[in-house]
Amino acid sequence: MAKTEKTKALYKKLRNHYRLSIFNEQSYEEVLGMRLSRLKVFTFVGVTSMLLIGLVTLLIAFTGLREYIPGYPSGNERRLIVRNAQLVDSLVLEIDHRDRFFKDIKSIVNGEIPEGGSPDDVIRDEAEVKPKQKVHFNKSVEDSLFRMQIEEEERFNLSSQNTLGNKFRLEQTSFFTPLKGVTVNGFGSSQGHYGIDIVAGPEARVSSVLDGTVFFAGWTVETGYVIGIQHANNMVTFYKHNSLLLKKVGDRVKAGEAIANVGNSGEYTTGPHLHFELWYNGVPLNPAEYMDFN
Repeated sequence: MAKTEKTKALYKKLRNHYRLSIFNEQSYEEVLGMRLSRLKVFTFVGVTSMLLIGLVTLLIAFTGLREYIPGYPSGNERRLIVRNAQLVDSLVLEIDHRDRFFKDIKSIVNGEIPEGGSPDDVIRDEAEVKPKQKVHFNKSVEDSLFRMQIEEEERFNLSSQNTLGNKFRLEQTSFFTPLKGVTVNGFGSSQGHYGIDIVAGPEARVSSVLDGTVFFAGWTVETGYVIGIQHANNMVTFYKHNSLLLKKVGDRVKAGEAIANVGNSGEYTTGPHLHFELWYNGVPLNPAEYMDFN
């Protein structure tokens, strides 16, 4: 009961009216007068505050004033954030591609098929790598006349004739023989044997078959001292079971340059020999079809 009376008294006090008057200091004439109550004053102040807060929020949200708020990024900083996010995304993709490449190389070094490959992918010549597709065109009179004109102009042009053979053909590549000796195990002689084994004298010189860059030079438990070279046109060669490596990762080598010595290192060996592998576009080839080891 007492609480109800106090509430009624507070409500009555809020509704009590007061008069706000402004007088002239010299004549004491009333210039302005307002009849107010505490409830009206609180309501006016509350509504005015909410309007001011809403107006300031809109100004900050939809104008450039937000950039003056401490901690809020400027337009240039936001552009840099978006650009960095795009660069990070591209970097993640590049790292993923690099990791897959190294994983495939590791599989090849260990004598395994890279992920996504199978023994059925072994090819014998370039024709199986890139099958030719026949395309038929309908010739027009204008095309024939233009062709005759061009052929007439270029009949004695040696430079145009030299460009006809620029397309890479595997069977036309001149390989330097990595080692002269006796072939004891041919390509595909056993499961997972993606190269050939060549027996030669102890510490015989092993040479690079083409110009390239050494991307792997180290030791593996199965194949001992191994050196891998990346050549042009997506071609990779491996030289395994060496006794000594003469090159390190990153070295540029020429065709015929010494890169290792024949050895008997690794668990998968029964005597001094070289295990040589030739890979093209991620598929193992038979080296005996492209070079003579005798």
